[in-house]
Parts: sequence; C-alpha cells; structure tokens
Amino acid sequence: MNTITKTLASATLAAALALAAGPAAAQTFPSKPVRIVVGFSPGGSNDIIARLMAPKLTELLGQQVVVENKPGAGGAIAIASVLQAPADGHTVSMCTTGSFSIQPHLGAMPFNPETDLVPVTQIANAPYVLMVHSSVPAKNVKEFVAYAKQNPGKLNFASSGNATGGHLAGEMFKTLAGVNLVHVPYKGTSQAIADLLSGQVQVIFDQPVSSMQYARTGQLRALAVGSLRRLAAYPDLPTVHESGVPNFDPVTWTGICAAKVLAMPEISAKLVADGLEPVGSSPEQFRDFLVADKAKWGRVIKQANVKAE
Repeated sequence: MNTITKTLASATLAAALALAAGPAAAQTFPSKPVRIVVGFSPGGSNDIIARLMAPKLTELLGQQVVVENKPGAGGAIAIASVLQAPADGHTVSMCTTGSFSIQPHLGAMPFNPETDLVPVTQIANAPYVLMVHSSVPAKNVKEFVAYAKQNPGKLNFASSGNATGGHLAGEMFKTLAGVNLVHVPYKGTSQAIADLLSGQVQVIFDQPVSSMQYARTGQLRALAVGSLRRLAAYPDLPTVHESGVPNFDPVTWTGICAAKVLAMPEISAKLVADGLEPVGSSPEQFRDFLVADKAKWGRVIKQANVKAE
C-alpha cells in the first residue's frame, strides 16, 4: 500500500518499536531525516502545528524532522507529493480538513481519501474566529450583522484561498446570518492577514493560532469564535452560536501520525494556549469523525454553490 497512511503508520510503529525494544529496533527506522509536508504556506495554523511537533518528533525518532511547505489546491498538492515519495516512512504529511473533507466535493483529486488514506490520529480542532479590521464599527456579532445588512456587498472577507476552510466558514456565516459579504481569496493566510491589517479587506474567519496575536495588540478585533463552546485560551470570547447566529460551527482539524508526541504535556499545553483543542484519537475514532465532517462541509459547498478554481 504505497500511500501516505502506510508512511504515517510505519513511522508511528517504528517510533513505538524504538522506544520499546531499544537500539536494535531503532536501526531500521529512521535511517535518514524525516519530512513533514504541509499543504499550506508558512504562517498558517497547519504550518505552526507542524513546526511545534517537529522538534519533539526529532527527539522521539532520533533523526532530524523537517517541515516542507507545498501549498495549493487545499492541501492536495502536498499529499500528492507524499504519495509519490518512497513508502519507507521518511515522508509524512499533515492531514487537514481541506484535503479530506472539502476537496473531494470539488472535483477530481490525485488521491481518494477514503481508499488511499487511512487516518491515524487527530491532533487538534481549530475553530475559526470572526475577526474584523478596526475600521468596522462593530464590537460584537449582533452589531456586525446589523452593519453588514445596512451595507450589503460592501464588506470583503479574506481567506487563504478559494474553497478553503476559511472561505467556507464565511459562506456558512453568510447563509446563517443572512448577510452579503464579498469573498476575496488569497494564496495563503499570511497574505490575507497582511491585507486585513492594512484595511484592504475588512473581515476574516481565521484560526486563533495565526491571528489572535493581532487582536491582543488591538490591530484587529475578535468578535466571536466559531465553535459551539468557548475556547479555554479565550474564555471571555463568546461563540457565534451564543451571539445570535445559531449552529455556526466551522471547526477545522489537523491530523498526523505521531500520537505519542501529542501526549506530551508541553505539546498539549501549547496547543491550548494557541486556541486549539487537543484531541488525540484512535484511527477508528478519527475515521468516524472524517465521515461526518466530510458530509458537513459537503452541505456548505452545495448550499453556497462553491466551485473549484
């Protein structure tokens, strides 16, 4: 099975064998540096999580673990490159909402997530936060919805690309809140945030790990989090659901093979501090989650009539 999942599973198994059996087992794997391929540009949540995990994986495996960014097509380009690499456990990938739950609804893929890929573990959930530029005269979701309705089509919301989670979160909000926001896609989160900070766009649905730093400095304003419960890191930030837009829950997720690393207290604590929710699921639990998550995003894509670029 020359797939990313064989790569992920072999890396996890090899790490476990190395810890359990000592030097004899460790001699077979890894025999060279391990690559974690990220399907998005530097600075986004998946990149940040991968770079958080890499040093601990280096310690665990006894070989250098490096992060390589291959952005494009909602993560599909990265996974396609991993599928083409030797299935020897030395090339792994971040598995994301885009590649597993969104892109399959938008046309031909270089892989089939249900047959070529077997989920190993879910690292964390990352709810989207509704962020606005300081020029938007809204201090909460109710005021934002009222302002958007008074100014239909005049507010632009940025995303890291067409049909990405941030784009679909905005489409979900538009439908549930009954507002007209104009989508402006970028080639990565960093570019979207840059234009949001300059005021060229006014709104973004972004993950806290890459954008809450600007809310703390007052450059942006965080109105609410897009999960059904508040984040432990930001207990004073209300949810969109409780703020008058029921059932808004565009939570994205990140998965990888190294469950042992996720169990390290310092990693879990850092994820929580960054506004993420550590998970650490079994392959079976992750598979069940993926089936439900794919169906949820499929409904959003159909309702918003989102097409691949």
